[in-house]
Amino acid sequence: MVFGVILAGGIGSRMGNVEKPKQYLKVGNKPIIIHTIEKFFVHEAFTKLLVLCPKQWVENTRNLVKKYLGAGAEHVVVLEGGTTRNETIMNSIAYIEKEYGVDDDTLIVTHDSVRPFLTYRIIEENIKYGLEYGAVDTVISATDTIVESVDGKAITSVPDRKKMYQGQTPQTFKAKKLRELYLSLSEEEKEILTDASKIFVIKGEKVYLVEGEVFNIKITYPYDLRVAESLIQDQKSGK
Repeated sequence: MVFGVILAGGIGSRMGNVEKPKQYLKVGNKPIIIHTIEKFFVHEAFTKLLVLCPKQWVENTRNLVKKYLGAGAEHVVVLEGGTTRNETIMNSIAYIEKEYGVDDDTLIVTHDSVRPFLTYRIIEENIKYGLEYGAVDTVISATDTIVESVDGKAITSVPDRKKMYQGQTPQTFKAKKLRELYLSLSEEEKEILTDASKIFVIKGEKVYLVEGEVFNIKITYPYDLRVAESLIQDQKSGK
């Protein structure tokens, strides 16, 4: 079985003085999170779509799903997230375990709720290679030179840009394997996690790369909202 797991736990602190988390802000007259859910909703491979958000936003999110998806809302389950990104993913696996059971081939396609411009192709390749390899990350080649600085004041090294990639989502994993690796981490290892792919890397497991898209942006700053609005209008006009 394949499950879509949409991570909506952010509070949007970098968006500035806004009245709600960024995933609930509107672009194209629709909440960002709804745009994202709809991209998963049209893909027939998913047994269920799980949306995980802060406890105080669970009921509001359920209401939004009912409002915009109508009868299709039955295919979406809204759950409370955890205190960290990876704990939120563990919550999704716990739900799947309880309701459906988890075996070696149970696949979760995890995605940021504020990346509403992913494509059908990206989802399709995540599922295909996730089932084949067990761990997949969506990336694009770095276009800018990347510099490393240990102290934040001077350059420590300049990695070869040809080997550098910018991480996006989805990130796709065999759920059972991901949980086993996560539970085997020390507290020190958990503290340095930035995403779920790093769990596999820390444990010496390979993560397959799927090519993303430059426009698969994460809406983080006010500027990103303006870019997103422009992309929505381009989609509506067929550009």
